[in-house]
Amino acid sequence: MVESGAKWVKVAQRGVTMFIGEYQHNIDSKGRIIIPSRFREDLGEGFVLTKGLDQCLFIYSYNEWKVFENKLSTLPLTSKDARAFIRFFFAGATECEFDKQGRIIIPANLREYADINKEAVIIGVSNRLEIWSKDKWLDYNDDENLSYDAIAEKMSFLGI
Repeated sequence: MVESGAKWVKVAQRGVTMFIGEYQHNIDSKGRIIIPSRFREDLGEGFVLTKGLDQCLFIYSYNEWKVFENKLSTLPLTSKDARAFIRFFFAGATECEFDKQGRIIIPANLREYADINKEAVIIGVSNRLEIWSKDKWLDYNDDENLSYDAIAEKMSFLGI
């Protein structure tokens, strides 16, 4: 278990928690991984783990999952893409809770989806956590795959 250069901040504005930081942990043979204690206290007793975009996994507190669920429920059922998007998140979703050591079990189908075998990276991304295969995370952050200048330029069109 390695916690590398992790930072964490709790924002008390309007009761919102902001997850930030990067932690590296190993997954044991039973598919269990430790969630950093700083994240556990804001996730609460139970939370939702599901497939995420970019071949990672998303973790939402129940409150944030409800917000996400409400947004998805406004998508038109007449849209094939909307139905596929909703299915993607809900079919892979599972409710989780921590064991006494602060671990969760990542079901085999989700480990397979995210290609997580032994080493994983848990990152805070504002209102959710993401769990990545360490190799996929390193590939994602490779300068050849991710041009921060190009992304920043695109974000300027969104007012950022």
